[in-house]
Amino acid sequence: MNMKDISSANPEPRTAVLVDCDNVSPDILEYALLMAAQFGRIVLRRGYGNQNTLSNKWQTALVQQAFTPCLQFQYASGKNTADIALALDAQEALFDERVDSFCLVTSDSDFTYLCRKLRERGAIVCIIGEAKTPNPLRNACDQFFEWQAETVGMETNVKITVKPEQTDAKKITAKPAKLAVTAKPAEPAAAAKPAEPAIAAKPAKPAVAAKPAEPAIKARPLTVVKAVSQLVNNSSEGKVDLSALGQYLKRIDSSFSAQKYGHSSLLNMIKTYDLLIVNLEKNTHWVSLSPKAETSNNKEETSHAAP
Repeated sequence: MNMKDISSANPEPRTAVLVDCDNVSPDILEYALLMAAQFGRIVLRRGYGNQNTLSNKWQTALVQQAFTPCLQFQYASGKNTADIALALDAQEALFDERVDSFCLVTSDSDFTYLCRKLRERGAIVCIIGEAKTPNPLRNACDQFFEWQAETVGMETNVKITVKPEQTDAKKITAKPAKLAVTAKPAEPAAAAKPAEPAIAAKPAKPAVAAKPAEPAIKARPLTVVKAVSQLVNNSSEGKVDLSALGQYLKRIDSSFSAQKYGHSSLLNMIKTYDLLIVNLEKNTHWVSLSPKAETSNNKEETSHAAP
């Protein structure tokens, strides 16, 4: 079976995430993957930058999210070779028919022409950028996602003051050893007392029956609610197919499974949420947001449901 046969057997759309590391913050990467997962299975992950960019925070971010770092040295001062490498790789992936859509993570308007050329060839293009993204780049793509830096939940460094060790002057001086005392002569040994009668052993207490194991707690990650909200907002019907929801959750977290949170299936897991509604229409389960979800505030990452 060749690659074309495999592609025809797997009709799931494929997408590429190409990051302009010289132009955006590493904190945008997780948000970019959440948005890109809506367009299909992410088969190409690359981050482009010069030696100064990829040696700092971007190195940790790219490794953590399994991106291929594409280091581009600057041949001359003021020349950005990383942008050219990104554009050429995008065109190559399109001509090789490796992907169906592109998610460019950048706020640089220099990629406006690249967006137009990719769309002319039939590809879907989305831009994931910051608020500084100019209008020409926003209008050149099929969909624009604006990322805003989040400051909630950031940890602060706590300094611990360590007391300095005591100086030699404050250390306690050792006392001189006392003179040895002459031992007294040993006294005659006393007569041994008669042995006391042995005490009868008490009967052993009966074993206490083990308590039955408590039922496992079923967790409800807030990630599921956010995923439904994201998919529903992009749907004209206001609902999402259960199977499509499962595919999206696997795209953003390859280790996701309902069993991981104590549920027998994704359907049973969705039914435990107060913020989600499940309806069966023509042998298909559809998931939508409940009225509570629209007015609810942000909650903890994981809450617990009754078993």
